[in-house]
Amino acid sequence: MTIEEMVQQARVAMEEISEYDQAQVDKMLYAMSKAVFEQAEPLAKLAIEETRLGRLDHKIGKNQGMATNIFAALKNKPSVGVLREIPEEGLIEMGHPVGVIGSVTPTTNPTITPLGNGLMALKGRNAMIVSPHPRSKKTTKETIELMREALVSVGAPRDLLQVIEEPSIEMSQELMKSVDVIVATGGPGLVKSAYSSGKPAYGVGPGNVQAILDDDFEVEAAAELTVIGRSFDNGIVCACQQSLIYPRSKEAEVFKALEDKQAAVITDESDLQKLRDTVFPEGRANPDMIGQDPGVIAEAAGVAIPEGAQIIAVKVDKAGKEELFCKEKMVPVLALLAYDEFEEAVAYAKENLLLEGAGHSAGLFTHNKDHMVYAGNELPVSRLVINQPTIDAGGSPANGLSPTVSLGCGSWGNNIISENLSYKHLINTLRIAMPIEPKHDGSPWD
Repeated sequence: MTIEEMVQQARVAMEEISEYDQAQVDKMLYAMSKAVFEQAEPLAKLAIEETRLGRLDHKIGKNQGMATNIFAALKNKPSVGVLREIPEEGLIEMGHPVGVIGSVTPTTNPTITPLGNGLMALKGRNAMIVSPHPRSKKTTKETIELMREALVSVGAPRDLLQVIEEPSIEMSQELMKSVDVIVATGGPGLVKSAYSSGKPAYGVGPGNVQAILDDDFEVEAAAELTVIGRSFDNGIVCACQQSLIYPRSKEAEVFKALEDKQAAVITDESDLQKLRDTVFPEGRANPDMIGQDPGVIAEAAGVAIPEGAQIIAVKVDKAGKEELFCKEKMVPVLALLAYDEFEEAVAYAKENLLLEGAGHSAGLFTHNKDHMVYAGNELPVSRLVINQPTIDAGGSPANGLSPTVSLGCGSWGNNIISENLSYKHLINTLRIAMPIEPKHDGSPWD
């Protein structure tokens, strides 16, 4: 089937639900979310088998978590008809679809990206066509098929969701030129293509999430949150923690706490160089190591680590471009960097972010609100996650960020939004403006 035919089918399907009310829309979302939730384990197994990336237990949790978190964030929110009335401004806001959405998805998240973007698209009565990564096309196709069957089960047209079964660069480019809006989740080349398509596009930026341990925060708790944030799906999620910048005075305590939480802490310079050469041969990320278990990486490097280690934590002495471990690492390897003063820690984090990952996210373990505000003023990120695993930058029931699979990075990351992509970005809002009492007499500067 051609892209033109798929877009036409999508428009026909959109017309069939053009009169859906909010309850009917949310019924579609419930059915799709539940279908993926119930098949979370088979989909995770298929992703592991097909991509050879990540961890099965984490993929199962990721599939279940996104199905519940995104649906919970979307249900009962107004997205069709009258969205809200603002009497004092004389305004009534109404929601309309943006049209057919093209979603280009990565191999790292072959289930949750089409699920999350699909839920947000259909929340606004749009249709969506997915162009999967060739390395994960089977998993994405199975995910979309489950969601299509779920739509049929509630009387909605299945062609609200479609997938390119044999994806290619050419097909993706044609899709981006043919749809009304693009959501591009992937590398910088993909995002640049989306921006060059001539259509409105939401892209994402690379992650290189830095985390700072403040002197007043409990070391054991920070170690536990760090191992969770670095080990998640073997480090392939963009919001995974990349570094822990810790007080030099607490180094022994920090290293011991990390080891107690199943981190292999490496300080020997010979072993560090072996790991550098394995993770970044000739200074570039090694595709064979992406998403692999710590044991696999250590064996490839010829470095001994404890059995069952969840992450490899490597001590470094520099921030920024002089240290390869300060770059984004799509592996469960954590950089450890000591500081003497809090301002120095923030400067290190900023240097690493400006090297790679500006605009994305950072983490801070602290009880000091002044330090939160200082870091917020200094760091070029769209999200500063406090006392949580940094993966919660993608939204969590325990914070106020919108659950999403697409994290905007603002102008720092060459993106149009500096927030989590939500259904509101996929709705055209009409504003009815009625006359009100003038707000000033024509001379507001007097």
